[in-house]
Amino acid sequence: MNIHEGDSVMHWTHGLGKVVQLEERTLSGEALQYYAIQIGDMTIWVPADDMLETRLRLPTHTAEFKRLMGILSHPGEPLPVDRRERKTLLMEWLKDGRSESLFRVIRSLATYREDHNLNMDEQALMKRSQHALVGEWSLAMSVTVLQAEFELYRLLTPVVQDTVYAAGTSA
Repeated sequence: MNIHEGDSVMHWTHGLGKVVQLEERTLSGEALQYYAIQIGDMTIWVPADDMLETRLRLPTHTAEFKRLMGILSHPGEPLPVDRRERKTLLMEWLKDGRSESLFRVIRSLATYREDHNLNMDEQALMKRSQHALVGEWSLAMSVTVLQAEFELYRLLTPVVQDTVYAAGTSA
């Protein structure tokens, strides 16, 4: 993976950040290159090892991001009723770190939420996934975080016919 200091990157759990430093560190007697990633007011150190591609990736390009946004306009995939099975499935989807997986998890949880209450873990997962997606959305679509949040919530809200307005105009 070709990531350099100053690049914007997506961390698989914390979302959008910026590479602020590359440094060789020794841990347990082994020297390894690490990326210092600034995410909000937090700096995390990510090892440049065989697992790097599951931990960090470059943000999705605009055209691909627009295509993925279509996921939000369709019903989510059915989730298991058993909470353990549901959690295992959602975590399996997210472990590849791709933006498509964020869309998939958010859409499926939003669909599930229409008929069921989300437990605390699911609420936290939804919030964390939305935060990560909104950061990437803002960058990919060149909009503010607030605009990205608004559009995400708009796409997740079921369309309701305004029958009162329609009835008022037909009189």
